[in-house]
Amino acid sequence: METPQKAHRAKTSGAKANKHKKNAEKNNPKAFGFLSGRKAERAGRRNMDRDQTRLHVPLVDRTPMEAPPVVVAVVGPPGTGKTTLIKSLVKRYTKHSLSEIKGPITVISGKKRRLTFIECNNDLNSMIDVAKVADLILLLVDASFGLEMETFEFLNILQTHGFPKIMGVLTHLDRFKNNKTLKTTKKKLKHRFWTEIYQGAKLFYLSGVINGRYPNQEILNLSRFISVMKFRPLIWRNTHPYMIADRVEDLTDPEMVRQNPTCDRTVTLYGYLRGTNMKSGMRVHIPGVGDHYMDDVSILADPCPLPDKVRKRLDEKQKLIYAPMSDVGGIMYDKDAVYINVPGSFTKKSQFVKNGIKSAGDGSDVDEEEEEEEEEQDYEKGQGERMVMNLQDAPDTLASQLEESELRIFADSAPMRAGDVESDEDEEVEDEDFDDSEEESAGTKGPREQKETDSNGRVRRRAVFGDEDEDVEMESGDEDDEDEDEDEDEDEDAEDDEENDEEGHGSFGGRRKYKSKFEAKHKIGKKNDSDSDGEEDVAFAESDSDLGDFSGNDDEEDEEDSALRWKDDLMAKAESVFHSKRRPNLMRLIYGDRKYTPEQIAHGDIEEGPLKLKSDENDEEDSDEGFGTGPGTGAEDESEDDGAFLTLKTEESDTVIAQTLDSCKATLEFTDLEQWDDHEVKESIRDRFITGSLDVPGATGQGDADEDEAFGDFEDLESGEKVEGDNTVGSDKGGDKSYEDMTRDEIAAKKEQLKKKFEAEYGEEDEEKKDFYEEIKGDMAKQMQINAAEFEDDDPTTRAMVEGFRPGTYVRILLKDMPCEFIQHFQPEYPIIMGGLLPAEENYGFIQVRIKKHRWHRKILKTNDPLIFSLGWRRIQTMPIYSLNDGTRNRMLKYTPEHMHCLATVYGPIHPPNTGFCCVQSVSDATSSFRISATGVVLDIDHSVEIVKKLKLTGHPYKIHKNTAFIKDMFTSALEVAKFEGANIRTVSGIRGQVKKALQKPEGHYRATFEDKVLMSDIVFLRAWYPIKPKKFCNPVTSLLLAKKKEWQGMRLTGQVRHALQMQTPQNGDSVYRPVERMTRRFNTLKVPKAIRAALPFASKPKLLSKQRQPGLLQRRAVMLEPEEKKIYTLMQQIHTLKNEKDRKRGEKEKERKAVYEAKKAKETANYDNRVKRERKEVFRTQGKEQKRQALKEAGGRRKKRKGSDD
Repeated sequence: METPQKAHRAKTSGAKANKHKKNAEKNNPKAFGFLSGRKAERAGRRNMDRDQTRLHVPLVDRTPMEAPPVVVAVVGPPGTGKTTLIKSLVKRYTKHSLSEIKGPITVISGKKRRLTFIECNNDLNSMIDVAKVADLILLLVDASFGLEMETFEFLNILQTHGFPKIMGVLTHLDRFKNNKTLKTTKKKLKHRFWTEIYQGAKLFYLSGVINGRYPNQEILNLSRFISVMKFRPLIWRNTHPYMIADRVEDLTDPEMVRQNPTCDRTVTLYGYLRGTNMKSGMRVHIPGVGDHYMDDVSILADPCPLPDKVRKRLDEKQKLIYAPMSDVGGIMYDKDAVYINVPGSFTKKSQFVKNGIKSAGDGSDVDEEEEEEEEEQDYEKGQGERMVMNLQDAPDTLASQLEESELRIFADSAPMRAGDVESDEDEEVEDEDFDDSEEESAGTKGPREQKETDSNGRVRRRAVFGDEDEDVEMESGDEDDEDEDEDEDEDEDAEDDEENDEEGHGSFGGRRKYKSKFEAKHKIGKKNDSDSDGEEDVAFAESDSDLGDFSGNDDEEDEEDSALRWKDDLMAKAESVFHSKRRPNLMRLIYGDRKYTPEQIAHGDIEEGPLKLKSDENDEEDSDEGFGTGPGTGAEDESEDDGAFLTLKTEESDTVIAQTLDSCKATLEFTDLEQWDDHEVKESIRDRFITGSLDVPGATGQGDADEDEAFGDFEDLESGEKVEGDNTVGSDKGGDKSYEDMTRDEIAAKKEQLKKKFEAEYGEEDEEKKDFYEEIKGDMAKQMQINAAEFEDDDPTTRAMVEGFRPGTYVRILLKDMPCEFIQHFQPEYPIIMGGLLPAEENYGFIQVRIKKHRWHRKILKTNDPLIFSLGWRRIQTMPIYSLNDGTRNRMLKYTPEHMHCLATVYGPIHPPNTGFCCVQSVSDATSSFRISATGVVLDIDHSVEIVKKLKLTGHPYKIHKNTAFIKDMFTSALEVAKFEGANIRTVSGIRGQVKKALQKPEGHYRATFEDKVLMSDIVFLRAWYPIKPKKFCNPVTSLLLAKKKEWQGMRLTGQVRHALQMQTPQNGDSVYRPVERMTRRFNTLKVPKAIRAALPFASKPKLLSKQRQPGLLQRRAVMLEPEEKKIYTLMQQIHTLKNEKDRKRGEKEKERKAVYEAKKAKETANYDNRVKRERKEVFRTQGKEQKRQALKEAGGRRKKRKGSDD
């Protein structure tokens, strides 16, 4: 029993107590109260606003008491220090140095928290999978290079999948030689990080690497913030179970794999359950593989359990790390075995050196002397050890050696090789890999990419924003890291602490229960049989009676007879032991063929089950014998049932069998039950059962208090009606009540009054104190308690069948029919996630989503172009159709609109509404632009949503009769016209009309009516809507089945296929823009009737003149000047010429004067500016001297005052 912790006692005297008392006297709330009502109102409003900002939508926290490890994902581009950070954190928590990181690494960080570190590769598939399961993201950024495109892509993926907790980490700060540059870079990256996350997001700074790890103090600060981090449940993870596999095993028969290497595999996945409860028959999805059913789920012992004792610091003897894929931990638990990996026990030293593993002090390769020492040590080792170590020197595999082996049938014949024999197996045909190329299109505003090639040859994509080129002044100063205290001490190392749990090995069925019964019988046998023969007889004994009479009055003859009794009827005894471990099928016994009566089933008189329990009339004759072969012992039944059952004879054996079948019953002797054979004793309790009579005098009066209250007087609290009952059966209704009845009535009334009084005093006040937020949280807490209490008394097997396997449990999941490529191309660096699917998510259908093209993506998205969706656990490629809802219909869009949302209909697995998703066009690294194409959310699951496309038919009139016209070139048959009868049509000029009836000849012509007369040059339009059906195409992304995970290729775009095949884009003649040549329309002159023209005033009358057929007199006359007139005309021309020449010369001189003036003015302006600059500089210098003199004067005055005060 652990000693209780000592309670804290506050000091009542001393220096510290006096200090607390003095501070308490200063804190007088009345002395600092509000004097102004307005200030008090503002302060109250501010406090309420702060309370409202703290509130959030309450969610049910499904985290169990023993929570699974917190998943910490280390994400960042290559070269940012992810591996170094994980090694440093693991060294901080476990004092263990990791040589390589493969797969999840689980460590114990405190008394009640474990962490699982995952390193995320620079791959879109890995980033999408990690974003769905990580609880905390450590986002690493190379400060010397800047933010890269992969960082922004991962942030956009996080936003659509719940956005878990995230902390930024700046690395490579030691490359900055100038402190001012370092400070400026920190501020820029911090503000950019805040823009993407939120204002005040935590950003850590890690300096240079020391001995392969980051400084201990910086890692300590980071680990403290990780340990106190609180996580808000995300909606998707709060409704779905999932598991991160930390270990994968292939259980396929090796012979089957040898015969058919491409056969389906049987795989087991190991890991901690997270999220909600997982049912055993649940369908799961493995991203990168596909959907599968779980064939078996079993609970294993926790390989990395929390500390089992309450202590202030972790003990070094406890196990603190579990990383089976990284060959760390040494112990791996399976359903029926425990594997201990001891590296180096059966390995040569030369093999260690080849693999890069050297002992302390070894700085060179293994020399010949060490090889000789190894050969000498081989003689000391056993034959098995030498065989295992010699196999390590085998240059080839066993299969290659068999192929090269030769067989010579005859002495003169040529040798035959195994490789010469033709195989009947078909060869696999590999698909051709085509390069993915991207179409160029108009770019959009976003971060500008700046490509650089590092020393390793990798092209790094720096994200450069427009505001980074400008000089923006920022506040100076570095952030101070806040160090928060925690209860746990995480500086101690721990070793393996194995705990053997019976339930942890998955054997929680009936087999374990019968095993415990057999052990109990074994103990009884040891008590009663002291000789060795009796102990050997236990191997076939089913109860104490099988071992003989335990009364202690055995004779010597009985002991001699029992010496060889265990040899009798060995076959029957073995079969009885076999059948004892089988449970009787109660369902078939009770609801099946009804072969047995309920009394036989209750007493065990059945031919199946643990034992054959049939009573015999001659029990007393054979009570002293354990196994008999004489008449009445059951030996006669062996011919019918092959001796499969035993027949027990004594009352004492029946008692032991009853105890064996139900260990919860108390031990009873049959002698105590003989009193119930008396008829009077049974009649005395008949009225206690529901089948008994209630008319017996004193039946109700002699009952217990509950029965009396049920049949006594009571008052209906709702209606206020008082109902009187009969207190005594068979007596008059008006009889007096007994003293006991009166006492019970008074007690009941008193309890009722106290209950009403308590509710009146406390019930309403508690309800008034609770607001809506607290009520919701209270209801959730009550429901959680009800759910926990429902399965509290159930055994783990029943709870797992009904409720499912709880989160935090370490399980082993068996999956059959897995693709062989999953094992052949398995790489532990890529995470394996197994997410549970709800029943509705197993079906496929059409989903309507709201989608928006990302503003940084270069290309606009086109309808029916393949797009990869990350939706729920899945990554699927489908063909969306974009549309807009204009109030009456969903109108199809050929392209996504810019900077606004639109609707999309896709075919794929059904997901509930409000499920976020992100889209990419390709998961390979062939593209260098921003890869997140679009983001959105699921709106509805409706198969009846129709998407329509605008259809415009054109025709031309060829015969017009007032408002009726005959139209051609719109339809091709009378059937088409009949389908559009009554449709609205319209001309280019805006005259509306309607389709009336089709004409017999020619085909496709019809008659239409308009609201006004149309012209022969008008074009008639018919606007219709054509329904569009989305294509049922859904292709899961199976990246984990490839040898190169980054080269998964799905359906390609049409442009990519043409580019790969070097095909030209076909040109449609109707799509080519041609110059439009329109003839100029010539309208007829307006003819006004004579009657109207005569009534018009003269000013409005048209002046109609006839066209002259011959030129008039003025046109025919020629003007001839006289000689005098010619002189005057010539003189005037000369005068104008002189005037123009003088104006030209005067303008040139004016330009010259203006140029001289401008030069003079510019010189004067320059001199003025210089003079003003000198004067201003002199003024500022004088002001600076004066200010400095004043500052020194004030500083001197303060020093004098300080000196005087010191004196």
